[in-house]
Amino acid sequence: MRISSAVLLPLALAACGEQKTDHATLAKYEAQANAQNADDGRILCAQGQGGFARSCTVDREQGDAGLILTVRHPDGAFHRLMVTKDGRGVIAADGAESAKVSVLANNEIEVALGTSRYRLPATVKPAKPAS
Repeated sequence: MRISSAVLLPLALAACGEQKTDHATLAKYEAQANAQNADDGRILCAQGQGGFARSCTVDREQGDAGLILTVRHPDGAFHRLMVTKDGRGVIAADGAESAKVSVLANNEIEVALGTSRYRLPATVKPAKPAS
């Protein structure tokens, strides 16, 4: 009986088929994970005339009005942005200043609010043709 079990086990495993690893997909996800770890969840931001640095953090909070992003500078300054669903990207969630959004390459937008500027990831959809 033991000999037949020893013969049947390899046959049963062979019948399952060999699982192959998709190395291209694996490499893609590893690259994404490494990029996310490299920036430590921080985004590019600038204040005043200064240049951009990957030093701001973003807190996400789902509220009744939608997704609110609180972008924080290292010095404690912050702005709250509300993600829109009408194609504008984000708007100022509070305060008297309005956010100016510019589309950049690589699915990224730049948001200017007062003297602060932020580069945020975004899904940029092509413009609809005029009918």
